Amino acid sequence: MRVALLTDIHANRQAFAACLACARAEGTEQFVLLGDYVGYGADPDWCVSTVMDLVAAGAVALQGNHDCAVGNPRVQMNSEARAAIEWTRSQLGREQRSFLAELPLTFEDWGLLFVHADASRPGNWNYVLDAGDAARSIQATTAHVTFCGHVHRPALYSMSTTGKLTTFTPTSDVPIQLLQGRQWLAVLGSVGQPRDGNPAASYAMLDTTRREITYRRAPYDIESAANCIRAQGLPPWLADRLAVGR
Repeated sequence: MRVALLTDIHANRQAFAACLACARAEGTEQFVLLGDYVGYGADPDWCVSTVMDLVAAGAVALQGNHDCAVGNPRVQMNSEARAAIEWTRSQLGREQRSFLAELPLTFEDWGLLFVHADASRPGNWNYVLDAGDAARSIQATTAHVTFCGHVHRPALYSMSTTGKLTTFTPTSDVPIQLLQGRQWLAVLGSVGQPRDGNPAASYAMLDTTRREITYRRAPYDIESAANCIRAQGLPPWLADRLAVGR
């Protein structure tokens, strides 16, 4: 099965639409979305409604920390993220807010685990930033491969049966076989707010039969997305950072 993996959309309609179009053109049979559909960007209504439509058609959607924060003001965030979430609440209807609040934290199938953040404590929203974080997340599950987001920078880790951890940054469009005999942690890049220096929207394609993951980039109209953020009076840095991928 060809599975499209998308995460950290962050209310970026232009980036989300571009990734969906690219994934569908590749023959996607299933969508798995790993959270953070809102926050930072200017189109939470459209993005959440699109996720809801995908779920109605059979997609899997998980909850991210920004989604949780819509209904839970105790979720810790920096001042810019908090300002965006406070504005987002006014943009979403009751059905959309309920949808976000009821999303699960994890999904497991095909011997694979999907989660927004660190798998050891999904609801704590811990980042997987380095080898130590990756080891903790891998050791918390028996899944052959764990997929997460939250970091906004693609990365791939694997652990041998003796506990030796390897890490590298994947190259776009190069398939990587997720070999048996090791446990893997694939950190996906962000659709709506990449932070790896590449401003193109980031997603991944998973082939569950071949056990291969391919990281992808989708160019999109960055200036339009940035202008929409500015037009809504959101913090200017949320618009400016899109062009530099930071």
